[in-house]
Amino acid sequence: MNKRETVQALMDSVQKGEFELAKSMLADDFQFSGPVPEPINKEAWLEMSINLKAAFPDLDYHFKMIGTDGDVVRSTTQMSGTQTGALNLVNMKMGMTPVTNKTVSIKMAKTKITVKEDKITLWAVEPTDGAGLTAILSQLGVAKPASKQPLAV
Repeated sequence: MNKRETVQALMDSVQKGEFELAKSMLADDFQFSGPVPEPINKEAWLEMSINLKAAFPDLDYHFKMIGTDGDVVRSTTQMSGTQTGALNLVNMKMGMTPVTNKTVSIKMAKTKITVKEDKITLWAVEPTDGAGLTAILSQLGVAKPASKQPLAV
């Protein structure tokens, strides 16, 4: 697979809730940054993704590929869905959000996903007001967590 196909395969697996497949595409030193209070590693990202899917079974990421520049694939995402399950973000120190049955639709965010040796090493989301995990929590009526400086790309 080329880099764009690798990223598309990851996005497809996340959208479908196929997290074992997604895990196999991530490098051991994978980092995710931007829409979370601080950068997270592979295990924390997988747990967050699994918990988001459990809380929002109809979660749609609206992934769109924009282009490729060397090892970096540019894309956008704009999440929407209805929270019909509890949202567990305890391990991220963001608490547990009980079922609200609220529908959320956050703003589109640009992403840069780095692929090296057929593995995804970095998924960096450009900070965007109204996008990301804090925007989801805000739309659910949950207080915004304290944030730290996002990882630069």
